[in-house]
Amino acid sequence: EYADILAARVLEEGTASPESILMEAWERYKLPIAITECHNGCTREEQLRWFHDVWQAAEQCIQRGADIRAVTAWSLLGAFDWNQLVTRNDGHYEPGVYDVRFGKPKPTALVGMMQSLGTGHILDHPVLQVPGWWKRSDRFVYGIAVDKRGATKPINRIEDQLLIRGPISGARPILISGGGGTLGQAFARICERRGLAYRSLCRAQFDIADQASVHRALATFQPWAIINAAGFVNVDEAELHRSRCYRENTEGPSLLASECAQRNIQLLTFSTDLVFGTGSRPLVESDHTAPKNYYGISKVEAERRVLAAMPSALVVRTSAFFGPWDEYNFLAIALQRLQEGLHLRAATDAVVSPTYVPDLVNTCLDLLVDGDRGIWHLANRGAISWAALAEEVANAAGVSARSLQKCKLNDLQLRADRPLYSALDSERARLLPPLDDALGRFLSERDVVSTPSFSMIQGR
Repeated sequence: EYADILAARVLEEGTASPESILMEAWERYKLPIAITECHNGCTREEQLRWFHDVWQAAEQCIQRGADIRAVTAWSLLGAFDWNQLVTRNDGHYEPGVYDVRFGKPKPTALVGMMQSLGTGHILDHPVLQVPGWWKRSDRFVYGIAVDKRGATKPINRIEDQLLIRGPISGARPILISGGGGTLGQAFARICERRGLAYRSLCRAQFDIADQASVHRALATFQPWAIINAAGFVNVDEAELHRSRCYRENTEGPSLLASECAQRNIQLLTFSTDLVFGTGSRPLVESDHTAPKNYYGISKVEAERRVLAAMPSALVVRTSAFFGPWDEYNFLAIALQRLQEGLHLRAATDAVVSPTYVPDLVNTCLDLLVDGDRGIWHLANRGAISWAALAEEVANAAGVSARSLQKCKLNDLQLRADRPLYSALDSERARLLPPLDDALGRFLSERDVVSTPSFSMIQGR
């Protein structure tokens, strides 16, 4: 019998190391060796870990007498649809050493690694303190392990003794603020999947607007990066609680930027499409900001103060979250209400760029690992009204949209004014997939959750 399963996913002791395979080839042939396609089709940090492992193996083999001439990365400029072995034309791009989705190919973290290794320097990127997935317990995606005799045993990836806890717990973490919120929880979940050491803290543990609390957290956890997922998120309530909104959305990120700049800690913080007034086309990073509500004002000022204190900070503007793990997002609520035949009011004249949270989080982590900076627009490609979005997801899910009540934005009588058109585009690079692709994955990946009944939905 033959099973087409990657050996590293099932072998209890793991697969042969690159060093052992190289030495086997050397002992057999005694000919010069070059590793000409060193690549792991995976996340950025796993690409770094794999190349580092292979490079170290080559150096160890040289010390043992093998004639290793070269280690080269594949591919320099990435590849399209290689995840399907080029059997489909999906336009799926996998970056290589450079990312070509930009006007000029952008160096990824692999460039710095190759420059360091090629000149004999030691690379100390924090993600290398955690082993690659091929050495971690989460490689057992089928729930079984196969021993040397070919016998199988069940694997509980949470409790089994094969779990590799030490290297992750000992690594410098990413510190996540706002750990109790939608975005903070998503970052924690995906950091776990990607093998990125992290600590996620709620406001009681890490108040970003309190200097003593920030100092305590930084001293305790010694992070290499901070992801600020905290903040005042209710757009309408911001009109009533301006001082609290300003503290959490402006003063907090500004304080983090100042502290991170002093300690050479990378910072990722978030902004919003509501920094803009009503546009006539998808808005890019350099477009003039003109917020129509206090929430947007607090975010504009946060951007200014963060980048003034720390020009190397990463500031991501995004819009209209939806995801598979959050039962309070617009799409989850819309589906629940339409399934139950309950009325759902949504605006036909308010156009946004919805953002699938897993896409946002994964792209942010790649940018963070690469050391990118400045303002970025990250949203799934597409511009759509809230009403059309509800119709589209209902149709895709096979749910009747008869109870959808279409209206104008003004009819919703929201406390905070909002732009009629705030769709996002990017002049730097379009890194997230199209909206229809994200909607399909949302429907297939979301958990079955009970959703509260709201009579009116509009907002973040």
